[in-house]
Amino acid sequence: MDIDTRMDAFRGFAEEIVTQDELRALLEANEHPLAYDGFEPSGIAPIHFGLLRAKNLKRMLSVGIRFNLYLADYFAFINNKLDGDLDKIRSAGEYFVEVWKACGIDTSKVNIIWAKDLMDDIEYWDKFMRVGKATSIERIKRAVTIMGRAEGEKLSTAQLFYPAMQVTDIFEMDIDICQLGMDQRRANILAREVADKYGWKRPVAVHHPIMLGLQGIPKGVDRKNPDALIELKMSKSNPKSAIYMHDSAKEIAAKIDGAYCPERAVEGNPLFNFIKLVLIDKPEESITLERPQKFGGEIEVSGYEELEKLYVDGKIHPLDLKKFVADRLEEQIRPVREHFEKDKRAKELYSTVKGFRITR
Repeated sequence: MDIDTRMDAFRGFAEEIVTQDELRALLEANEHPLAYDGFEPSGIAPIHFGLLRAKNLKRMLSVGIRFNLYLADYFAFINNKLDGDLDKIRSAGEYFVEVWKACGIDTSKVNIIWAKDLMDDIEYWDKFMRVGKATSIERIKRAVTIMGRAEGEKLSTAQLFYPAMQVTDIFEMDIDICQLGMDQRRANILAREVADKYGWKRPVAVHHPIMLGLQGIPKGVDRKNPDALIELKMSKSNPKSAIYMHDSAKEIAAKIDGAYCPERAVEGNPLFNFIKLVLIDKPEESITLERPQKFGGEIEVSGYEELEKLYVDGKIHPLDLKKFVADRLEEQIRPVREHFEKDKRAKELYSTVKGFRITR
């Protein structure tokens, strides 16, 4: 497979690649580099965990990337998820694995790694101490946004360990590519800086866009502010912002109906965010929208750019867009919902995790 094809697999979903030259050099030198993403097991899976993760991961696997799916149980513990109960957190992690399976990820083709296993080695803590020694407390405090905490928020001592632990994970797993969301950028850039200080392997950072919550980005909000990202992104701990992988067709339609979707506005509109990130495979994909006959009837759109233009021009109404998004989400979520209805183990795990109190 040629390098441009492999590069395009990343460019197809990345908002930022740090750096493209480094990624190209890596792919030229290594046929199967190792990438990773990490997750706190902390509740019911929303669509950014299921649909977005599965879509991006399948693209990377198709071009020969090896991948670690990292279940960050101790990170969830120190971040007080599920009341900091490790037994509950680990049940949630096992449930996450079932979600990946239901989303079409062949778990035999990825490495599923738990933090508890990675940390069970003195070498891990040696690296952790070195990361901490190379990093100022001010730098760590700026990086706490990676854990969904605002700068200046009151933190426990253990929570201050979080950014250095995340950086340590990268070196302990010998990662080539950090493939996480834009909200994790500060940890990945910190890892690159630490690597330069010690002469360690510097990871390439590939950041996908965040999936917006249903509230979108109202006018006047600085979408580049890391603290604002915490409030704007879809969160499994905030039911008002999220669509979950178990929502019924009726629940999906109701949530989309109430989503922020001003007429003629694409910027900050979560429905366009959903379409671009998970509901279409390629920007040039043809899209069919249903409209009432009195407003022109069914309309065929040649791709994402034309969809934006028609919406801004007022030729597509928010109600028509909402119906399209709700129908597409139902198509993609239904197989996952059915897996958890039919598979005994998956059903038990979902029932267990659904009963946990979600804490932040």
